[in-house]
Amino acid sequence: MSDATGTVISGVIAFAAAVIGAVIAGRYAKRGAEAGGRKAVEAALAQVHGQAAAEHWQWVRSQRHQSFAALLAAYATLDEVLARTAPGVRNGTGLDEATGREMRERALELQAKTSQLALWGPIEANSLAYAIMAKSVAAVRALLHIESVSTPSPSVEWSSFERARDEMAQAHATFLQRAGEIIRDPRQPVG
Repeated sequence: MSDATGTVISGVIAFAAAVIGAVIAGRYAKRGAEAGGRKAVEAALAQVHGQAAAEHWQWVRSQRHQSFAALLAAYATLDEVLARTAPGVRNGTGLDEATGREMRERALELQAKTSQLALWGPIEANSLAYAIMAKSVAAVRALLHIESVSTPSPSVEWSSFERARDEMAQAHATFLQRAGEIIRDPRQPVG
């Protein structure tokens, strides 16, 4: 074999090896690119899901905060009406129709805010809100009962109302403390 023939054969072999090497490298590069692309997409999806979960949690937290504030405002309004009305009932001047209606409307507003809060939870806050509502309604009923009795027994009837007001205030304090903890807790579950 001559040098020229050996050089041509070596060149052909080198060319074939280069082509085979390029094909093999191309296949592995393609697999690597596909795997890298999948990992990039998975990482992006995980980031998007994490961001969406964080935004949803913030939204629920904001809704809870607004519901808690609305419930506390409704409670304060009803409490103010009771505080303003009770001395007149105790002194025997009674309730006029407008004040009685206002008291009932404030109690209904508190009930509505309690129901609205039930949408956002958590369950513990719902239970505490229902306790505020129940105690507040009991205080309203006690005052209306005193006013409606023709010959009330002042000490018995009034102590019933005062006890109901104390229970109402205690339920409010318990809710207020726990609602603050819920709002401040970054690990508070959404559901």
